[in-house]
Amino acid sequence: MRGLLFTLLIAGTGVSAQTVTREEGLAAWDRIYEVASHPRCTNCHVGAQEAPMWQGLTYGDSAKHGMGVKADESRIGAESMPCRTCHVTAVGRDIGSPSAPQIEEAWRLPPVELDWLEESSASLCAQLRDPALNDGHDIAQLAEHLRSSPFVAWGFEPGAGRSKPVGSVEEMARDVEIWGAAGSPCQ
Repeated sequence: MRGLLFTLLIAGTGVSAQTVTREEGLAAWDRIYEVASHPRCTNCHVGAQEAPMWQGLTYGDSAKHGMGVKADESRIGAESMPCRTCHVTAVGRDIGSPSAPQIEEAWRLPPVELDWLEESSASLCAQLRDPALNDGHDIAQLAEHLRSSPFVAWGFEPGAGRSKPVGSVEEMARDVEIWGAAGSPCQ
């Protein structure tokens, strides 16, 4: 069953579960971690500290989000000032810095359990391969999330003046599938 599931996952890529080695899976993981640990991702993947970070961008050293914004329990911003106050839903994403980023969906932070800020490769790997720790996703759902999330799409194309991770959404999703086909190995 595993071979069939992962063969279907990576259909069209020229890779089958039988041809993905542990080493190829680890190489795919290294590329995934390079992107997931980029400040464009970790700035929003914050945990109990509840404050999005401006880290490694044009702001210099790490700093908490301006205007005293905290996620609170809802993860949509301060209960009295939701994220959408500044991050207004917009069709056009290419709004450069220092303007507040815009996407086609209401701005919010990921669940507190998806805290990636300053996580090691081994820790993040263990989190992402375990549905109990990754918001209930199996490997196929993780790849689909990457392909369909407006937040992920914005992260790869954040507008002028903002740093972005290497690669593309599709390359990241493909690496997740390769990593999954290899059994989701961690270093």
